[in-house]
Amino acid sequence: MRDLEVTVVVNPGSTSTKFALFNRSGSVYDETVRHPQEELAKFNLVSEQFDFRYGMIKKAVDKAVTEKGLKVVGSVGRGGPVKPLEGGTYRVNQALIDDLTSCKYANHASNLGGMIAKKIADDYGLKESFIVDPVTTDNMRPEARLSGLPGMERKCRVHALNIKAVARKIAEKNNKDFFKANFVVAHLGGGISVAALEGGKIVDVNDGLLGMGPFSLERAGALPLAGVMKLCYSKPEPEVKKIFSSESGFKAYIGTNDFRTIEDRVVAKDPETLKVYEAFKYQIAKEIGAYCAALKGKLDGIIITGGCAYFKAFVKELEEYVGWMAPVFSYPGENELDALAEGAFRVIDGKEVPKEY
Repeated sequence: MRDLEVTVVVNPGSTSTKFALFNRSGSVYDETVRHPQEELAKFNLVSEQFDFRYGMIKKAVDKAVTEKGLKVVGSVGRGGPVKPLEGGTYRVNQALIDDLTSCKYANHASNLGGMIAKKIADDYGLKESFIVDPVTTDNMRPEARLSGLPGMERKCRVHALNIKAVARKIAEKNNKDFFKANFVVAHLGGGISVAALEGGKIVDVNDGLLGMGPFSLERAGALPLAGVMKLCYSKPEPEVKKIFSSESGFKAYIGTNDFRTIEDRVVAKDPETLKVYEAFKYQIAKEIGAYCAALKGKLDGIIITGGCAYFKAFVKELEEYVGWMAPVFSYPGENELDALAEGAFRVIDGKEVPKEY
């Protein structure tokens, strides 16, 4: 009977909403509901898309639950950009709904995750719904916050959901206590987070969205300040922000942000691609080394995850740079739906107490 108990997992994206039904063993159903761009363009704030998206999601969830004879016992959504929080599973309360609805901290599609999870819980007669390890999960050390200029503090924006979920799995697989283990985790995708994970907490990380760490498939990473100043004085702020966050990296150098295409070009030994690819590896390796130093070399492993980790030769080449510091583990993909479901079931099964927003 427990196999028929499922948690509904919701992960909204810019033009689609992924949802899945998970029992305690894994996914029993998943679907991606596409939303026409012309329909979404009618809304100003993403929270205004709620009724439009929810109608489509609820219909698909009801159909899957009925056809498979499932019982919904939980509801969890991806945590949007909210105020800085301790990591963990949070109960969706009115304060959280208010901040997600107002888009107080960012106008991002993931704001809808908690909103949809709450409505699904209400419709299925559940008392609680949850979010897990939102992108503003923040356990940074005080010394990690200072940037070098008063009033310009380093921010903790990180792929916390996947980073912590993967570290849990690697710790368990290697008979380590997650809350006593130390890892450096490199989440490598459209954006890059290289994080020092100490005792289950992300104590330092680059801000992969704007201005820190390696360049990525489409983001600039850290840049020479003189060049940044020159660009900022030559273009309006929104244009500069767009360049740094979505028009840089591989996309700017070779015209693509698709890592599968990049992999094909590397295998084919395309000279321009290889030049950028070697710099990409080099910058990531340096960043991993920096966070190994932040943990004073006391770590149980280096974990390579995210979409780029599917390229086995790339992971092996990274290991040549950093493998002397600690064992290297590869866990490809983003695994966000799994991580959300696991966080919800830890609370449902009494293994974790939910935090209050």
